Amino acid sequence: MKRNLGWKTRFWAVVKYELLWNIRKKKFLGVIVVAFALATLSLALPVLLSNMIGQPLEQNPDYVISTGAGIGGLGIFLFAVVIVMNSISGEFESGTIVPLLTKPVSRTMVFLGKLLAAFITLLSAYAILFIYMAVGGTIVYGPQNNLHLLPLSLLGTVVSTFVWIAIVLAIGTISKSSLIAALGTFGIFIALTISSPIISIFTDQAWILNYVPGSGMTGYIKGINPQTPYTPGIAVSTGTDNIAANLINYALYPTSNVTFFNISAFMGQSQQMVETYTEPLSIVLVRSVLVALAYIITFLSISWYSFKQAQISE
Repeated sequence: MKRNLGWKTRFWAVVKYELLWNIRKKKFLGVIVVAFALATLSLALPVLLSNMIGQPLEQNPDYVISTGAGIGGLGIFLFAVVIVMNSISGEFESGTIVPLLTKPVSRTMVFLGKLLAAFITLLSAYAILFIYMAVGGTIVYGPQNNLHLLPLSLLGTVVSTFVWIAIVLAIGTISKSSLIAALGTFGIFIALTISSPIISIFTDQAWILNYVPGSGMTGYIKGINPQTPYTPGIAVSTGTDNIAANLINYALYPTSNVTFFNISAFMGQSQQMVETYTEPLSIVLVRSVLVALAYIITFLSISWYSFKQAQISE
């Protein structure tokens, strides 16, 4: 019993050490400010536009549940990078890894403690952001429906972020460089962000986007809440960044199907949206969750193994 208590004490000491480090990061505080700025802009911009054109803003009882954290894929990516970009690599760069491992803690304990601290930091930041969006959305758009589903949206957002956290950790642990961890992951994110819409709309190989991190391919639940007059229904993205939205859509429309389109060019430069295939929303959701878990487990395992095998020079 004393041995177990000693292990817990040492483990929580690592967690507290990492939490304090996260809180003191200027980069993390900066991303918090940016996240709240993006969320505030998403709330305030429609109000400003409605006043400019002289039309009252219509109430939207589904705004909060459909918007989530209000930060999009870019916000998810930035949170992942700033929380863990120097979680392990920074220890090697500053030399603090040497005194850290002289303590009665194993490398596995250090790794798991840092991982739990990242989870606590992320969950706390997102919880505050979700509360802010719920209050702001109610003020701007009136009483909101389905607020009981917000914890589900919060869970999905955390899982989506951990895909990028695992990738950042793996690159940082292998390279022992915070800069390479940030730039390497940023390169992956930009490449996928630029290529995904092109592949999704203009090629017949869009299915591959279901198995890479990011937004994935886009389809529609036809006839339900079209976002614009030019879309056939509510948009559904299949990627790992959209697990929260997929969870909410499945909770609201569990028997729905998602229809995917691409653009076909015809004579005279005209274009037409052509249906390619349809699949149940449940399959979209399950696949996105399983792909996310596969990335998380794979890259965290790589990071843990690299940390265990890393040579430390005093």
